[in-house]
Amino acid sequence: MTEPWRVLALPPLPHEVLESLFGDPRIELVTPQERTQQEVGRLLPDVDVVIGDWSPSLRLLEPGPRVSFVQQPSVGTDGIKLEAFAAAGVPVSNCAGANSTSVAEWCLSATLAMLRATVEGDAAVRRGDWPQTSLGGRELSGSRVGVIGMGAIGRRAAELFSAFGCDVRYWSRSRHDDAPAPYAELDELLATSDVVVLVIALGGQTRGLIDTERLARMKPGALLVNGARGEVVDEAALVAALESGHLGGAALDVFVTEPLPADSPLRTAPRLLLSPHMAGSTVQAAMRIVGQSTANLTRVLDGLPPVDVVNGVEPVVRRRPTR
Repeated sequence: MTEPWRVLALPPLPHEVLESLFGDPRIELVTPQERTQQEVGRLLPDVDVVIGDWSPSLRLLEPGPRVSFVQQPSVGTDGIKLEAFAAAGVPVSNCAGANSTSVAEWCLSATLAMLRATVEGDAAVRRGDWPQTSLGGRELSGSRVGVIGMGAIGRRAAELFSAFGCDVRYWSRSRHDDAPAPYAELDELLATSDVVVLVIALGGQTRGLIDTERLARMKPGALLVNGARGEVVDEAALVAALESGHLGGAALDVFVTEPLPADSPLRTAPRLLLSPHMAGSTVQAAMRIVGQSTANLTRVLDGLPPVDVVNGVEPVVRRRPTR
C-alpha cells in the first residue's frame, strides 16, 4: 500500500476546517501547532506537499529535503521564495484568475466612491450636515481610464470600465493583441487619463513604477487606484501629490507595510480612500480559490501535472524520498 502523502496546510483556519476543504483518503493533513516560522521550519522536512498561507504571515523560504509540490491558495505568491523552490525542481502553483472579477470590481467601486464623494457624504450626514450640492461629484461615463497591467485582472477591469462608457487604454510590459482595449505608452497613458488603475504584478520593473516623476505627469485632478501591490507606488510621493492638490484623489487597497502602521502619513493624507487589502476577498473568489487548490492537489495525487505553475519548473511532481 502506498504511504499517504503528508500535506502541510498553512492557511489560518482550524484543522477540522482545513480537513473539510482539502481532505482526501490518500493524504495525511498536517497543520502547525502554532503559527510561527519556527514551527513551519520544524514541519517542512517531514511533508510532501505544502498548501501555502494566503495571509501570508507564514512564509516558505526553502523546500527542505522532501517537499515536492506547493499549492498557493491565492493569486499572489509574495510569501514564497520562488527561486529557491525552482532551484530544487519543486513546482509552485497559484490560483490564477480566481479573484480577477473581485479586484476589478473593487477598482471600479473605489473610483465611483471618489467621483461621487460617497465616504465624505456618509460622514457628513452622520454628523448632522446636509451637503447636498457642496460636495459636488463627477460622472465616470465619458472618462479616459488607463489600466496599467493586462493580466486577468486588467482585462476584467478594462471590460467593466468600458461598460460604464469609459474610453479605456492600457499599458503593460508587453503588448497583447487580444486585449479588450488599445495599447498606449506609459507616459502618454498617465498624461491623458482621468483615472489610472494599477493592476500589474510586482517585479523588478514595476517596483516604484509610480514615483514622483510619473505622478507629476498625471493630469491635474486625476484619480489613482491601486489594486496591485503597495510597492508599485512610492507612498511618500503619493502623499505629496495629494497634499499639493495635483491629484484629485487616490484609493489604495495595498500598502508597502501591512497592516498599515499607526504613524503612516497615508492615514492623514487628503482625498485618500484606504482599504485593508480586501479587493480580492469575496465569497465567490474564496470559493474559486478553494476549488482550484483542491483540483490541483487532486491532480497531483492522481499522477497528473499540476496547472498554473508560476516558478518556471516543469509541471511534473516527483515524490521525493522520505529519507
